Amino acid sequence: AMDAGAVGGDDGARGYLALMLAVTLGGIFVVSAFIGVLTSGLGAKLDELRKGRSRVIEDGHALILGWSPQVFTIVSELCEAGRNHPGSVIVILADKDKVEMEDELATKVPDRRGARVVCRRGSPIDLDDLDIASPETSRAIVVLGPEGADDPDVSVIKTVLALVGHKPHERGKHHIVAEIRDARNRAPARMVGRDQVELVLSGDVIARIAVQTCRQSGLSAIYTELLDFGGDEIYFHDVGGLAGKTFGDSLDAFEDAAVLGLRSADGATRLLPPMDTKLAAGDKLVLIAADDDKVQPVTKAHAVDASLLREAPPAARAAERTLILGWNSRGATVVRELDAYAMPGSELTIISDDDAPTQDLAALASPLVNHAVRVVRGDITDRGVLDEAEVRGYQHIVTLSYAERLGVQQADAVTLVTLLHLRDIEEHHGDSFSVVSEMLDARNQKLAEVTGADDFIVSENLVSLLLAQLAENKSLGAVFEDLFDADGAEIYLKDAAGYVALGEPVPFAAVVEAARRRGEIAIGFDAASTRGERGPRINPRKGDRVTF
Repeated sequence: AMDAGAVGGDDGARGYLALMLAVTLGGIFVVSAFIGVLTSGLGAKLDELRKGRSRVIEDGHALILGWSPQVFTIVSELCEAGRNHPGSVIVILADKDKVEMEDELATKVPDRRGARVVCRRGSPIDLDDLDIASPETSRAIVVLGPEGADDPDVSVIKTVLALVGHKPHERGKHHIVAEIRDARNRAPARMVGRDQVELVLSGDVIARIAVQTCRQSGLSAIYTELLDFGGDEIYFHDVGGLAGKTFGDSLDAFEDAAVLGLRSADGATRLLPPMDTKLAAGDKLVLIAADDDKVQPVTKAHAVDASLLREAPPAARAAERTLILGWNSRGATVVRELDAYAMPGSELTIISDDDAPTQDLAALASPLVNHAVRVVRGDITDRGVLDEAEVRGYQHIVTLSYAERLGVQQADAVTLVTLLHLRDIEEHHGDSFSVVSEMLDARNQKLAEVTGADDFIVSENLVSLLLAQLAENKSLGAVFEDLFDADGAEIYLKDAAGYVALGEPVPFAAVVEAARRRGEIAIGFDAASTRGERGPRINPRKGDRVTF
């Protein structure tokens, strides 16, 4: 069939040669048909593989269900987290073309740091499609709301329900982390997921961070440093040989780690417990470190020269004036959190182009006790409106995004114009005020930096970082809940003069000791005035000397 003419030779009767020619032509037809069948079969198989419908056979992989702009940050962080574990695998299951997902990931996350990303197409709420991603063998599952959905929480709850009702996990319970946008959906999601799901109420988290940041310029950079996997992160570490000692004794027990709190054997987590709290076997310390395998106790604590320590009287708190420009569904939470921090007699003014603030504040479960609230209707991009409001008379200004009504890009454009007006007012009048802005697109943050605003809360980015952290360690949920809550322990930036001597090199262990005597924990410092650069330095070595 491959070459019939060669078999027949070139000599012979005409009839024989004609027969051999016919056989040769037939052979060409057979070979062509064979190649066609082979090509179409391979093409069909490749098309099937391109659809992403083959079952994942991985074990111990991180699974992301759903597709949204948050996927890129989550994948990047999970790749960074798995840097010390070569061969880690991330599986994405979403109702989106497999090739499109792979192309977008290749563009947005070019550096996978040795991790492998597997994309599959399917609906996370369909049990047959869910089986493709092998959730029963995964180590962590992140559930995202679908992109562009009117009510993404419904899809999230249905996905969690499908996971719980799917095959049981081979090693016990599923480790599910899910994002919920509306606080009203938190209870049904918790009821569906029970103890297998850790919920992130994204609007609530962003509102709390915005409130804390507006009161302290530079705080968002510290939160970003703690939430991403690029620097130091929060881990749990057994008390080990510290059992029987006090919590205060543990603060200088590690050279390369900063202790934050304590997780008792019964699972209760407390940040900044009393310094005389006794450590017991089975307890775990909550600490900041570069990696969990780099936490090593010191053999001998640093000797601190008492002459380097300083004491400062507690600063007197006074009533404050805060201005909120713009409004969205997180506005009511921002106001409630602001009221929890403020002193009685404080003032709060809200400027928005509709009546939503009045309606949302009227629906608050409890009345405000520390703020007198005034709502003004106006366009926040109008310079006349801002001049009439006398923005230079406020200590804190928060701009909230209109994205729920205008879309991400248009809403960020409104924020940018407002920031330019605010900085122009500040330059002309010489008054200074802190400005915290909610930005939804991280690319627009780069543009906004020319306005000189103090902090930017990139909503989706911070929520994505938090989801990635909880995917790696579900127990961190209680830590971040305490950090972001007004009733728990918070991070503050305070003048170094109230702790150690200025103008001479002091070991950071001296700062830790000075803070311990005041019932506080020192976890780092802002290097703006000490190194000629902007940005916080988290978890410095205790022996590092710094001239403040």
